[in-house]
Amino acid sequence: MSTKGKLGLVLLTGVVAFSGVAPAEDETKLEFGVGVDYFSKYIWRGQNLQDDGAIQPSLSFSYGSLSGSIWGSLDLTNYADVDGDGDRDNSGEITEVDYSLDYSDTVPGLEGVSYSIGVINYTFPNTPFDDTTEIYAGLGFDLPLSPSVTLYRDVDNIDGTYVNFALWHSLDEITELAPDIPVGMEISASLGWGSNAYNKGYWGINDDSAQDLAISLTFPFELSGWSVTPSISYITLMDSDLRATDTFDTDSDYIVFGIGVSTSF
Repeated sequence: MSTKGKLGLVLLTGVVAFSGVAPAEDETKLEFGVGVDYFSKYIWRGQNLQDDGAIQPSLSFSYGSLSGSIWGSLDLTNYADVDGDGDRDNSGEITEVDYSLDYSDTVPGLEGVSYSIGVINYTFPNTPFDDTTEIYAGLGFDLPLSPSVTLYRDVDNIDGTYVNFALWHSLDEITELAPDIPVGMEISASLGWGSNAYNKGYWGINDDSAQDLAISLTFPFELSGWSVTPSISYITLMDSDLRATDTFDTDSDYIVFGIGVSTSF
């Protein structure tokens, strides 16, 4: 097992959410975005990385089919021993900064099918952990529930594979926060699978298996030029062997509350 997996401190996140929607050709312009999210727990692929809340700011850009982001996570409580001295001392520390680059477009000759390829570099300031890098490729389909599948391959420390299957549906308006402030609803579900090497590196289990099932509800609305997205998620581990480990936590089922604000220019 890697040191990261052994200590339960693999402070990673999936910063790319593949939606299967490619930009139109006439949208080729440079745009920037800023945002910040708060989550009551930081759960990544079923791994409990911060049990008592994290603030996660981001900067992004897009130019036609190309986009990129810088994403960070700041711990709010002393949940983990980030410097290896035996004390829980991570409160107020930025323990992860990720850099991603993505290219998404439609698949030539296949109507209703889009693709996404990219790379994510994970870094861990204020921790003893080594950086790592994943490359990924995904397909999205213009079908009911917008199904998509994305394969992530760690080409650095873990040398393993994680595959994510996802569904998504959006409702434009379910209520109004105030006159002229409609609130929508987005429903998403995803299921992950990890290869033998992936599970060995992160969980200490030498076998491939299903990973995490996540079901989320978000309620987006616009306020003074900002997008606001309250959310609630249920996340559970699907494999009994993963549940039996205490690599990341003694629990395997989580309810996570969050709220995010973002804008683009």
